[in-house]
Amino acid sequence: MKRSVGILGGMGPLATADLFRKLVVLTDASCDGEHIRVYIDSNVNIPDRTAAILRGGPSPLPEMTESLRRLEACGADCVIMPCNTAHYFLPELRPRTKLPFLSMLRATARACAARFPGKTAGVLATRGTLETGLYPAALAAEGVASVLPGEAGRDALTAVIYDGVKAGRALASFRAPVEQTLSDMAAAGADYFVLGCTELPIVRETLALPGGFVDPTEELAKAAIRWCGYRVRGE
Repeated sequence: MKRSVGILGGMGPLATADLFRKLVVLTDASCDGEHIRVYIDSNVNIPDRTAAILRGGPSPLPEMTESLRRLEACGADCVIMPCNTAHYFLPELRPRTKLPFLSMLRATARACAARFPGKTAGVLATRGTLETGLYPAALAAEGVASVLPGEAGRDALTAVIYDGVKAGRALASFRAPVEQTLSDMAAAGADYFVLGCTELPIVRETLALPGGFVDPTEELAKAAIRWCGYRVRGE
């Protein structure tokens, strides 16, 4: 049975577009009619998740719940969120809908265990995601060890995410601190890197960063394709 997917998006808009593109590119389809039906609510009114978690900012839950209502009304069969930090609120969101959520964190952790067995993941993410321990917990559940960036690395990641991608600025000026962060984490034991903010796959592609990476947006897209009853291209 073929099923549809709802994207609870807007966190941010470019990350939402990146997820939709990957859903299309990764679906094994030869014509329009062989693709998944996708409903997207790019709700840019959802307050910043990191600010809510770390600084007592406005809760994103009311707007996220409103997006759920819209996706339900459209007829979506499941929900996916192209925002790693937003998964902090997943335990509160799940009871608010009958639609199943597919977890970006779980899909990523399983991909890490399969692709890099016995290796240590370096987690690149927002301060909100890092300080809540979302990824170390998800990775540990799959038997994957992890390394987090130090303070300088967290500053560099915050800058490229918020002052670079979200602000629509050219990313070349962020290259040196991002590459230094990767180097420092590799020295601390990271064998490969999890792009644990949905803006970071865009950074990696734009800056052509070297190294081994796991893209949570891509893994979430693959999980959604399979759940909806379609085949992932190349599998």
